[in-house]
Amino acid sequence: MLRVLGYLTGFFLLCGLLAVGGVVWIFWTYGQDLPDYTQLEDYAPPVTTRVHAGDGSLLAEFAIQRRVFVPISTIPEMVRNAFLAAEDQNFYAHPGVDPVGVARAMVTNIQNLGTGRRPEGASTITQQVAQNFLLTKDVSIKRKIREAIISFRIERAFTKDQILELYLNEIYLGFGAYGVASASLNYFDKPLSQLTADEAAFLAALPKAPNNYNPVTKQASAVARRNYVLGRMAEDGVITAADAAELSQQPIRVSQEIHTSVTEAPYFAEDVRRELVGHVGEDGLYKGGLSVRTTLDPRLQGIARASLRAGLVAYDRRHGWRGPLAQLDGDQAWQDALLKITVPSGGGDWLLAAVIAVTTEQAEIGFVDGSTGVIPLVQLKWARKWLKGENRGPRIKSADEVLAVGDVVFASPKTEDSEGKAYPAGTYRLEQVPAINGAIVAIDPHTGRVLAMTGGLDFAQSEFNRATQASRQPGSAFKPIVYMAGLDNGFTPSTRILDAPFVIDQGAGQGKWKPANYTKKFYGPSPMRLGIEKSRNLMTVRLAQTIGMESVAVQAERLGVVDNLPRHLSMSLGAGETTLMRLTAAYGMIVNGGKKITPTLIDRIQDRTGATVFRHDKRPCPDCQQGGWFGQDPPQLPDMRETVIEPGTAYQMVSMLQGVVQRGTGRRIAELKLPLGGKTGTTNKSIDTWFVGFSPDLAVGVFVGFDEPRSLGRRETGSSVPAPIFKDFMRQALEGQSVVPFRVPSGIALMWVNPESGFAALPGERASILEAFKPGTVPPTAEAGRLLPTIGGNVPSEADTSASRPRRGIY
Repeated sequence: MLRVLGYLTGFFLLCGLLAVGGVVWIFWTYGQDLPDYTQLEDYAPPVTTRVHAGDGSLLAEFAIQRRVFVPISTIPEMVRNAFLAAEDQNFYAHPGVDPVGVARAMVTNIQNLGTGRRPEGASTITQQVAQNFLLTKDVSIKRKIREAIISFRIERAFTKDQILELYLNEIYLGFGAYGVASASLNYFDKPLSQLTADEAAFLAALPKAPNNYNPVTKQASAVARRNYVLGRMAEDGVITAADAAELSQQPIRVSQEIHTSVTEAPYFAEDVRRELVGHVGEDGLYKGGLSVRTTLDPRLQGIARASLRAGLVAYDRRHGWRGPLAQLDGDQAWQDALLKITVPSGGGDWLLAAVIAVTTEQAEIGFVDGSTGVIPLVQLKWARKWLKGENRGPRIKSADEVLAVGDVVFASPKTEDSEGKAYPAGTYRLEQVPAINGAIVAIDPHTGRVLAMTGGLDFAQSEFNRATQASRQPGSAFKPIVYMAGLDNGFTPSTRILDAPFVIDQGAGQGKWKPANYTKKFYGPSPMRLGIEKSRNLMTVRLAQTIGMESVAVQAERLGVVDNLPRHLSMSLGAGETTLMRLTAAYGMIVNGGKKITPTLIDRIQDRTGATVFRHDKRPCPDCQQGGWFGQDPPQLPDMRETVIEPGTAYQMVSMLQGVVQRGTGRRIAELKLPLGGKTGTTNKSIDTWFVGFSPDLAVGVFVGFDEPRSLGRRETGSSVPAPIFKDFMRQALEGQSVVPFRVPSGIALMWVNPESGFAALPGERASILEAFKPGTVPPTAEAGRLLPTIGGNVPSEADTSASRPRRGIY
């Protein structure tokens, strides 16, 4: 008997030694060349970068994986327990591999033999972390052994909470969501802290196969899996059995609307994206989890977008109808045929419609939902046929001259006519996507912060940003640069400049350059102010010739309008190309008193930990870091801006540009009765049109032109196309705000002068204006037979100028 016991003891000892040896051999064989699990200490998952407007509303998100990282301490206990119940009930007890779970899975798999069911796994959360971070997902015994070995090692190196944090932030849960925080937002539009028990159970049901439990397309499967998790939660005591039974009866309600406040500014957002790539690179942008606060003002952005669109549509309607978007197949019912039409970009909120009947007085139209409406003849009269050169055909007398049955068009609801008389319900206006395009930008002139920017009619139609990427000739909008160079050289707004023919021989074979005024007239000696207000080309060229193009070029380069302006006289009339953003910033420097500003879209960038890695405002402020206000004076920030325009010169130009609005080419804007200044710009043949201007605290620029440059048509200028857009924007942007006058620097003398002669005004002179002068430059009172000196030559006789007196009109 003892011999038998000895044999048995030896046998079991041998088996034990073999088992231990086998385990050692397995660990030695499969434990070689395993990934370094310690890299998990530096876990930094790809996290979504979020870009916010100035008021905190969401502007854009950039990510490869939509993930919001949350530390384990901020994940609610209900959410953690739901995942533990679903995935690893013994998580806090096992050493990385769960023997009980393995045994249960083996029994279940034996019972399921021959049923065709997929074998059940027994992976712990630790094993899933090892698999997701360090191994592939191939199904093999070798991979499972390696997974177990790494799991043991992970358990020795990290706490259970650290492992759970890795898991809950890494897993994919469908709907494009990585991690529980992102999934909570995507499915329920809630933060984790607001999830109910059944919602937490649903999220915990997803890791195995999120696509199989899609609550929209596979509601029954999703509910069954959710209920399974609720049952496990009840078993673990997370919720009661009664609660589990009650919650199991609830459907899964996925939020169909995202209630996050979102600002639409795609051109702005794309420029921010490019700038961020320059700061942090592609990986930093798409994986870095940055929080970016931009300069955008959502209210001004909405006004800018609407004003630009309205202005482009107004111009387009003045130049005729280019025809329908498409023609329906006559063999199909109109509604079925319309459903197959792809809605063209550029229509905005307009409705796609099919013409289903036409009479002389109206066109009947139908929409994709089966509803119908009418476009009366009066809303078709604008649609005269477009002709080459932006001309139009004959006037419209009948609706069937414009539309035919089967035409596919855009239409918008119309509630009243031009006189305010109400239309019947179901009345619409014929619409057309403009062929022309443009841009508008608004800048804080004191800081350079870009408050609004729209780079085109529709980002979906064209991503090209005409505010920052389009280099075009500014035309007369460049003239303030020339006149400021003159003011810096000792001239005053009252200095008279000869407005007379100007001819330059350009050299052998180059012909003669003969600039002309827009009116093709000559006006004789005129004060410099009049040259700006009436946009006189000949006065501008003559001034540039007198002071030298070097002075003009240096001024333009100092203000950042151009980088290297050719020293040719033609450049004084705006022949050098620039962008709307750069020119608007230059006007901002004029109105802010001559201080250098750099346009910026980004106020601050924070990394995923909240540390600030970029700040636009570089001013030091040691007194800003206070724990509260205790009656102390507010901190004083230093003005670190470089002076690029002499303050007196800057104010004189502000005053002259205010005259452009009050009496000159921008006088339609004077209806607003606000302190505004600005300048029109129109290039040869009306190819590029501009209006750039400002209030005391807002600089705004508008550009309108065709992407493939061609004339906007006869009589279309900076005053007829972009100026109304500027006016519409400023009317809404400044509505309800206190009226602030332009700030006058010290040393400037304000004096009433005669705008025609430039002399100090006589007592009671009604046509006088208030002019700004630097010290020592105040003009004398008019005396008999005396005239102020004139730049450009002798004064023509009365007979030479009487036929060409300045006339009123838009030049």
